Amino acid sequence: MALRRIRLEGDPILRKKSRPIDEINDRIQVLLDDMVETMRDAEGVGLAAPQVGVLRRAVVIDVGEGPIKIINPEIIDEEGTKIDIEGCLSVPNKAGKVERPERVKIKYINEDGEEVILEGEGLLAKAICHEIDHLDGILYTDKVIEYVDLTAEEDEETLEEEEES
Repeated sequence: MALRRIRLEGDPILRKKSRPIDEINDRIQVLLDDMVETMRDAEGVGLAAPQVGVLRRAVVIDVGEGPIKIINPEIIDEEGTKIDIEGCLSVPNKAGKVERPERVKIKYINEDGEEVILEGEGLLAKAICHEIDHLDGILYTDKVIEYVDLTAEEDEETLEEEEES
């Protein structure tokens, strides 16, 4: 496994549509493993292949329950809406409020070539939608309702913690 360079906003590859994966071979397995390692190193919850310079429909997500390796994801159902703060490894030091489905159901192929149906809500639903957007050349900044000042958020959290102690 190896760390890959995360492409940053302004890199044209982030605006291109990714191609489906037709065969799960050693190169795809290595890509998925490298993406998990890169995501963890960057302390992210998700990473899409275009973010490491590969225009293929592959995503990795880990919301604290272990990594999920997703190939050729397709949203088959979504419910509700929720506005929440998002950030992105490709857009460092920025955050904004984005409207996403509260629940989402996707169909995808896992690393063993099996079709899987996954239902997610909350953070998992947000991460799934965010990463699938990357596969279509869409950044969360395209959907931001309002940007959030990260330093103000951190100051509020520190103040709340100090008041509690």
